[in-house]
Amino acid sequence: MSKIKLIVAYDGTDYVGWQYQSNGISIQQRLEQALHQLTGVIHTVYSSGRTDSGVHARGMVCHLTTERDLPLSAWREGVNRFLPDDIAVRHVEKVNDQFHARFSARGKRYRYTILRDPVRSPLDCKISWQVKKPLDLEKMERAAHDFLGQHDFSAFRTSGCSAGTTLREIYSIDFIEDDSLLHIDVCGSGFLRNMIRMMVGTLVQIGRGKRPVSAIHKLLEGTESLPSPLTAPAHGLCLMEVWY
Repeated sequence: MSKIKLIVAYDGTDYVGWQYQSNGISIQQRLEQALHQLTGVIHTVYSSGRTDSGVHARGMVCHLTTERDLPLSAWREGVNRFLPDDIAVRHVEKVNDQFHARFSARGKRYRYTILRDPVRSPLDCKISWQVKKPLDLEKMERAAHDFLGQHDFSAFRTSGCSAGTTLREIYSIDFIEDDSLLHIDVCGSGFLRNMIRMMVGTLVQIGRGKRPVSAIHKLLEGTESLPSPLTAPAHGLCLMEVWY
């Protein structure tokens, strides 16, 4: 019996998210179907977490336990042969029995991409949120500092979040300018449902002048009754890496 770790990349545009859902096709479903076609055996794949409908990944980590003794190249090239073009296994390795894609994870890095342009970009439309009006990046960076550290992020989750605790730690937030694209990289211990999208939505409101720089601190502390954060669109979000 072997435990195999996979790193999977995907364009989440046409999927209902990572996990099986009754209302459409998931990434997990496509991956397990490809494994079945390759091996003739039904495998369950366990991931480092879930991504919602429309969210992308460059570094989703998952694992499976198998009795099939195949070379590592077969777990990559062989599975990819049966996957659609918008999903690919990028890396494969054997891991010890104690490894678990979710419970062994120590942190994750997500990237949210904003297109700062009044004119749409056909090449970037699937991976970025177009914000037509100028953003005050200096205000956004100052406000983002309040996210750092451990906080109760209950104000930054949507209904249906089943997490046992709303305490999360943010290690870093970096703003990376690439011409009209603005990448916001968020590293943390873990994230609640739609947490990063609500963090980014609030930062954009601050950049637009629709919220004060102090809004994030007040939302985290619950010191004032404030409108709920804006949830940024799913297609601008990408899971970049998970570390162990």
